[in-house]
Amino acid sequence: MHSLELLLDPASDGAVRDEWRVLSAAGLPSQGDHVGTSNAPHVTLVARPDLDPAADPRLLPLSEALPMPAELGGLLLLGSPPRGLVLVRPVVVTGELLDLHARVHESLGGAGDVPHTTPGRWTPHVTLASRLTPDQVARALDALSEAGVPSTRPVVLSRLRRWDPGARTIVPLGPVAADAEADERDGAGR
Repeated sequence: MHSLELLLDPASDGAVRDEWRVLSAAGLPSQGDHVGTSNAPHVTLVARPDLDPAADPRLLPLSEALPMPAELGGLLLLGSPPRGLVLVRPVVVTGELLDLHARVHESLGGAGDVPHTTPGRWTPHVTLASRLTPDQVARALDALSEAGVPSTRPVVLSRLRRWDPGARTIVPLGPVAADAEADERDGAGR
């Protein structure tokens, strides 16, 4: 699926990656197990079979709403067996976040969104682990608790990007200053 995603600022990104490491250290599946350059803690705004790159210029101005403070809530499970359970940190929904989500969808138009990304049904979250069994969920909760992971966590949503799985490319969509800083920090681009 193609997606449009909100990335976290460096401190928030690091805090979520610490939670990934706790799960990995406990011998559990974790998003940290994915070593691809596109793997980063994020909140999916839109997921659909195709996102036309021609929409990028319309999306870029929407990044002016960033950075945006947010809060990750307590642990939540999505999915169902047999595919596996997904352990996430939901994003506490605010009017500002819902407005950004609605403006993104208005800008894109069209249909075909994955249901949990459509306006009115959107479930904003940051994924910690996928394809967990019920036993692994219990172990994950224990590991995170023992590591002192807080039940809620303030974060900053700082950048917008588009993921194109066909081309396996990340397209930064702003804010422009944050993209330049990220490229410099990551060694000149993705």
